[in-house]
Amino acid sequence: MTRIAIVDNHGQFTHLEQRALREVGVDADLVDNDTPPEEVVADVDGVVLSGGPSMDRIGRARDYLAPDVDVPVFGICLGMQLIADELGGTVGGGDYGGYADVDVDIVDADDPLVGSLAPTTRVWASHADEVKTLPPGFSLTAESDVCAVEAMSDASAELYGVQWHPEVAHTERGEEVFENFVARCRR
Repeated sequence: MTRIAIVDNHGQFTHLEQRALREVGVDADLVDNDTPPEEVVADVDGVVLSGGPSMDRIGRARDYLAPDVDVPVFGICLGMQLIADELGGTVGGGDYGGYADVDVDIVDADDPLVGSLAPTTRVWASHADEVKTLPPGFSLTAESDVCAVEAMSDASAELYGVQWHPEVAHTERGEEVFENFVARCRR
């Protein structure tokens, strides 16, 4: 069975991420974000960097982006922002705070994480903070009228991120996003 570690950045939906992964047939374990990756990655097929309230509370989550972490990594909301910030992109305040439904446009139909979604997909997202510029090597995979970078990928490095929350019921085809990530972990 595929096993995924969810690095808990103290987000309000982290347990829903665990449930969503279990619903697609994955053994998903929550690990505190102060847990060193060397205690986790040898026993898992992939890592999810959860959402959370702020970069001030990410513990050692950045360490899961080190080159020696040789499993696919999927960042959700703050997790995506963390990937961008750590790998040379920029993060800043969004024009729209709070959670709301957003229509995102998939701009890369070949992307392994979000390319299979409908060309316009309704999601549940927060834009208090967001990725402003992509890190080197990343491709824009989804955008919206309220956020230029709704999703990004570096498929060659197996690093993926979405600004929205695929784990909540309000997001259309959220389960499919998790299934697509799990498929990358089984390669």
